[in-house]
Amino acid sequence: MRDPERIQTVVIGAGQSGLSVGYHLSRAGLPFVILEANQRVGDTWRKRWDSLRLFTPAVYDSLVGMPFPAPSRSFPTKDAMADYLEAYARHFKLPVRTGVSVTRVSRRGRGFLVEAGDVRIEAEQVVCAMANYQHRRIPSFAGELDPHITQLHSSDYRNPAQLATGGVLVVGAGNSGAEIAIESARNGHPTWMSGRDTGFIPFRIESVPGKYVFMPLLLRFVFHRLLTLKTPMGRKASPAGKPARSAPLIRTRPTDLQGAGVTRAPRTVGVKNGLPLLDDGSTLDVSNVVWCTGFHPGFSWIDLPVFGPTGAPMHDRGIVAKEPGLYFVGLHFLFAMSSTMIHGAARDSEYVAKAIIARSRAKAPKAQRSSVIDAIVSPSSTPSTTSIPSSTSPNTV
Repeated sequence: MRDPERIQTVVIGAGQSGLSVGYHLSRAGLPFVILEANQRVGDTWRKRWDSLRLFTPAVYDSLVGMPFPAPSRSFPTKDAMADYLEAYARHFKLPVRTGVSVTRVSRRGRGFLVEAGDVRIEAEQVVCAMANYQHRRIPSFAGELDPHITQLHSSDYRNPAQLATGGVLVVGAGNSGAEIAIESARNGHPTWMSGRDTGFIPFRIESVPGKYVFMPLLLRFVFHRLLTLKTPMGRKASPAGKPARSAPLIRTRPTDLQGAGVTRAPRTVGVKNGLPLLDDGSTLDVSNVVWCTGFHPGFSWIDLPVFGPTGAPMHDRGIVAKEPGLYFVGLHFLFAMSSTMIHGAARDSEYVAKAIIARSRAKAPKAQRSSVIDAIVSPSSTPSTTSIPSSTSPNTV
């Protein structure tokens, strides 16, 4: 086995959080690499269903240093978001390696060993820039459904062409479930949506008052400033290590579901005679089940004692005190309700990047400290190009 490479900081994940961290590290002139499992930056967005649009207007979808290329009050498509992230990485020459899926992070001396197949990297610092939504959560009883029923998780759903002729049961009544159910019903499928009523925000996000008054109030003040771990209300709203509950419906309303012909159904609790069994004891004779049942965190590859009783990472705004040099960004409610939104992820990433820069400054020889201090106190408007050995250039793995 070849000797491991040595890179000061490894960022795992080239989504909005990982790229934001990379931007700040690049400005500070620190050596780092970003590892991305997908073949292209932005593929996490590209792989979502075809009609998906962001809930946040373009004015809130920019990462630092590069405006989102769309009218400020428009709602970008998922492909536009994917292309923006790819263009961002290219514009700032961030050292991203695609097609590299990390399988283990462990301690190695005073640093860490990052493993991805035959790639091994020793790093002083590791940033896990991935959300809590990595592995599909599907009930164990799904395997008991009649084999003729087409089953898809929301992460595999692209469009109604994947559905068999006949009825559709969408399990999960959150935003994904509601939008997929409406699309299914409008394409001629008798459609039921099963699950707890999550409520809805009391305005239309695409109306003039929604775009110019209520969305700024909700996104910039309520989600970004009020509901944070610094406020009593925010701490109460935080999942605090518990599984996150479904957010209220943002784009859709109960009247939209009714208008499209979607029938609300009780929770799906099991299988009876090969059919989905509902909480009221009835079954549904459908040809399709779409599981909009969320995800597991998927952090089993982190071989470090940093998880609490519920399996959630223990951290303070992404900084893991128990394992110095380990950081998280992109987590649900990492600091605020906005943490999984583009503008919230950008703020969280800047906070973590500053901690990395400060730690690097403290560990650096005196001759190198002044340049790092200058980068923190008076960063230039244009990021420097981060240089790494040729063996660590992007797209070589």
